[in-house]
Amino acid sequence: MDLINTSSAVIRLSARDNAGVASKAIASGMPIGYEDIIANENIDAGHKIALCEIDKDEHVYKYGQVIGVASRDIAAGEHIHTHNLAMIDRHSSLDDFTPCHQMEVMESDRTFQGYYRADGSVGTRNYIGILSTVNCSATVAKVAADELNQSNEINDLGFDGVVAITHGSGCAMNTESEGFAFLERVIAGYAQHPNFAFVLIIGLGCETNQVKRLVKESGIEDSSRLSYFNIQETGGTRSSIQEACRKVHEMARNYGVIERKPAPLKHLTVALQCGGSDGYSGITANPALGVASDMIVKHGGSVILGETPEIYGAEHLLINRAIDEKVAGKLLERIAWWKHYTEINGAELNNNPSPGNKAGGLSTILEKSLGAVAKSGSASLNDVLEYAERIKRAGFNFMDSPGYDPVSVTGQIASGSNVVCFTTGRGSVSGYKPSPCLKLATNTTMYENMSEDMDINCGMIVDGVASIDELGEIIFERIIAIASGDLSASESLGYGNNEFVPWMVGAVT
Repeated sequence: MDLINTSSAVIRLSARDNAGVASKAIASGMPIGYEDIIANENIDAGHKIALCEIDKDEHVYKYGQVIGVASRDIAAGEHIHTHNLAMIDRHSSLDDFTPCHQMEVMESDRTFQGYYRADGSVGTRNYIGILSTVNCSATVAKVAADELNQSNEINDLGFDGVVAITHGSGCAMNTESEGFAFLERVIAGYAQHPNFAFVLIIGLGCETNQVKRLVKESGIEDSSRLSYFNIQETGGTRSSIQEACRKVHEMARNYGVIERKPAPLKHLTVALQCGGSDGYSGITANPALGVASDMIVKHGGSVILGETPEIYGAEHLLINRAIDEKVAGKLLERIAWWKHYTEINGAELNNNPSPGNKAGGLSTILEKSLGAVAKSGSASLNDVLEYAERIKRAGFNFMDSPGYDPVSVTGQIASGSNVVCFTTGRGSVSGYKPSPCLKLATNTTMYENMSEDMDINCGMIVDGVASIDELGEIIFERIIAIASGDLSASESLGYGNNEFVPWMVGAVT
């Protein structure tokens, strides 16, 4: 994407666009810096302004793509937002589908410093995990992790700490349901994650999500990296906390001290995520992350884009990048599932833009999605994964998930992401242990206001200080540094213990 028209006041992203984006707040009566148009009302930074007269029912364009239709006549210089921009349905199909050539992987000697695991995977962190099968075992997991983190032995052996992975479900579920399958996949994905040296799984004993079944059905019975027990068989909470600490200390001593070693970038899998998006997201941080994403793929690594409701209206751009009709068809199947899912729950996909998104200048899900897809760059779409499904093909993957960030990132980490890149315009304060999370600010104002939570200021693009490509290279190098052990902003603050949120679908009985 090129900013084909920039000035002190307005950005026009495509020659086709009849809506521009205010690069700063524009007062009523001021020239907008495009032709001779005068703003006829106050326009907040990041919001849209009409670059010409737009008739009622006429398409409104941003990024050279349709983001909705005018719900009434709109004058040149007028604010375009939810009061005069209406949603339209999008219907993508495989008619005239042409497969995209798979992006070629270059010969590369770039490496990061990682932790090699026995299964051949490489971690960017060296945590120990304590996973609960059910909410009833969450307290034991948390208390045991707290006690272990106070133990000098864990740190002396070279571990980054103990992470309690707990949640609010695990019982009163149909074991044949989709939601139960999601939960099993998520826990299994975390149990095998390369950022964990090993894990301990704790159950209560009578729950639906039985630990023995989970271990057997998920194929995670490797005793060198896994141990488990039930509280009811161990004598209650205090006995279970003691047993958890004993088992972790024993496994830690057996595992021993390991050091980081150079690893090719094919061992990197980066989750592409956004939250608290604004009118700048699709102009600065998202396309800059897209450049970094393409660089990861070209060097042999993988990236995973999620949040299916936030590609609706832009799915045709991803379909055009699918390597075959099967991959494209899987994406359309997930879109159809979401249309049905929202309908039976009395909602629609255009409900997605949050109040914060709208305050930041986004008006429809079409506009939000077009900006969100930019995170994935231009690489070929090599596969479409179900929620928390393990990645099978290197390169660019899409994973089905809700637009709620913690749920989506939880699935991406379960799929194998050992680094998370999170773009935000309104501000985000989440961390996602065991994977480090980089925060990419879309605008300088928010970056300066929340600087201790942000890693990179992509607002420099609108400020005219750096280009999208330059920021993309900065992000790429920062991903490698973080993967090699540098702390992200959220890690330096100690965050990331509370964002494990598996996707719960179906009845709780």
